[in-house]
Amino acid sequence: MMTTEAPDTLSDTVRLHTQDGVVVLTIDNPPVNGLGNTVRAGLFRGLEYAIAEPQVRAVVIAGAGSMFCGGADIRQFNTPAAAELPLSRDVQALIRHANKPVVAAIHGAALGGGLELALACHFRVASAQASLGLPEVQLGLVPGGGGTQRLPRLIGARAALEMIVQGRPVDAAKACALGLVDAVAQGQLLAFATAFALEQAAAEGSLPDLHGRMPALDEVDFAAVRAGLDPRARNHKAQKAAVDCVEMACQHELAHGLDLECEVFLKLVAGPESHALRHLFFAERQAPKFEARIPADTPAIASVAVLGAGTMGGGIAMAFANAGLPVTLVERDQAALDRGLSLVRRNYGVTVEKGKLSPAEVEARLARIRSSLRLEDVAEADLVIEAVFEDMAVKQELFGRLDTLCKPGAILASNTSRLDIDRIASATGRPEDVIGLHFFSPANVMRLLEVVRGERTSDAVIARCMAMAQAIGKIPVLVGVCEGFVGNRMLTGYWREAWFMLEEGARPEQIDAAMKRFGMAMGPLAMADLAGLDINWATRQRLLATWPPGLRYPRVADRICEAGRLGQKTGAGYYRYDNGSRLPQPDPQAMAIIEAAGAEAGFTRRAFTDEEIVERCVLALVNEGARILDDGIARRASDIDVVYVHGYGFPAWRGGPMHYAGTLGLEAVLARLRALEAAHGAQWTPAPLIQRLVADGQAGF
Repeated sequence: MMTTEAPDTLSDTVRLHTQDGVVVLTIDNPPVNGLGNTVRAGLFRGLEYAIAEPQVRAVVIAGAGSMFCGGADIRQFNTPAAAELPLSRDVQALIRHANKPVVAAIHGAALGGGLELALACHFRVASAQASLGLPEVQLGLVPGGGGTQRLPRLIGARAALEMIVQGRPVDAAKACALGLVDAVAQGQLLAFATAFALEQAAAEGSLPDLHGRMPALDEVDFAAVRAGLDPRARNHKAQKAAVDCVEMACQHELAHGLDLECEVFLKLVAGPESHALRHLFFAERQAPKFEARIPADTPAIASVAVLGAGTMGGGIAMAFANAGLPVTLVERDQAALDRGLSLVRRNYGVTVEKGKLSPAEVEARLARIRSSLRLEDVAEADLVIEAVFEDMAVKQELFGRLDTLCKPGAILASNTSRLDIDRIASATGRPEDVIGLHFFSPANVMRLLEVVRGERTSDAVIARCMAMAQAIGKIPVLVGVCEGFVGNRMLTGYWREAWFMLEEGARPEQIDAAMKRFGMAMGPLAMADLAGLDINWATRQRLLATWPPGLRYPRVADRICEAGRLGQKTGAGYYRYDNGSRLPQPDPQAMAIIEAAGAEAGFTRRAFTDEEIVERCVLALVNEGARILDDGIARRASDIDVVYVHGYGFPAWRGGPMHYAGTLGLEAVLARLRALEAAHGAQWTPAPLIQRLVADGQAGF
């Protein structure tokens, strides 16, 4: 019997070794063993060798490091590498036609293309801690390597739909119960997988082949499943396509279903929604990175104090308690403290009603929140966050007291949404320990955290806060000091154009409806009513002395506030809110104020199209975002996108304002900015960065 020599190298990302007549192919492509072109090539060569070698009785495919395979290499999508042979389906076809069992040994995660590789194997075994899933819909895609066709044939249409449409993984125990894996390993996984493979090699009968099997329908009503999808979801298009693909699996033989699935995948991967969601996928992972040399023994934040038990302070306390950290919540008087704790309990009660927490879990979290009326009780906290009234004098006085009370090395943070962190820090003798932590409301829910770096904030403090944010489930974005930082500085221009269009002839409900159709979670005027108009009014009054001469001022915003209409809190703003309702209703009284303000500004009311509304609101964001980037307030354009998607409801499927500008093309953006400047004035002067990028031939940021 002739033998062939095992290849010395399969590729730089796949290793081969033989153990007891079993060839083990190990994917070694850090950090997630992505199924890129070199991995596909290595697996194909290894399988060819193992199938041809008479002394090899079985094959095990495993992963190095912490996981089996995290899926396809997303960075290679829409690049020549994605089309390099062999493709995933070539590797899968080789497995199918192998005359000896091929077993996937799954530890850590098998996600996306990694699970599809495992589905193509004859058998799957997993460690008890393994996680298996097809999360492609989160990137605006469907599984493109057979997942929508093979998974229903293994576990039935209903269970497959649940996994694929929601994109949520299952653990090893559930995977085994579903029939997704054949066994959960007892002991060391590779030894278990090797023994399992040899058992299958010794067994009589043919190897499993899904090509001859149709999925169990499980009485699934596919039309009802499609109708039940949330049309507002960032990945609605992909979810609907996933339902379509699973339905195809129930209607066609596997070979034809694979072709149909591939067509759907290729259409989605070339589309703007998936491009945008993949952009955000990488942006969200890039934003928290902070490369700085800090002492290796720099401690993690283990205890927190929050000053102010209002809506924001209570939400911040919940965010830390939810993550298992002890929190001291401090107020000036018992009534305010009682109101704050009551709101915290009420918020937890809503979570219990939704079935997301048990009463016992709520009590455990509440037990981590200690209340106090003594500022001295913050003395031993590692991190102190003030969430008090948005007034510079108030904050400076408070930070002066904290400077004397807090232990050395404690981080002193302000939750201010606009004020100068450096002026706040100047009230202390330790400005290197002062930082801005701008949480977004509700702070226990919203994932965004603007981490505001002062001029003298130390790298160690920044690093500790970035790590803390991730530990409590936030996406931190490091920003610099300016009026409004990134999010609220851009919001000023966004609101400005909404106000100006009101003065020129648009109605609040028309502006909001146009922006919601664009994809915003809320329209700008309903959002302003929700936030409270008094805060922005106070900011305008504070900055009025610095308003550039000749630059148009939004009279209507002041006139609404001067009429005592401060938004939902007073039952009236740009809309009216009946009997405590949060549902905005068009209001003739608001329109009378709006029309009078427009006349005062010298405008004759005119009609607006949705396209003009969207253009003026969105390009205001883009233009200010470019200035922020040029000023160094944001480190990268993608950070601005993260801020606007996660903090301000910009549609994720458009990728954020800066990514969206790239889809329009910066040359086209510049042309529209110049036209708007000619029509409406100096507030539309194009940002210098946009002008430079266009001059350099750049299409995007």
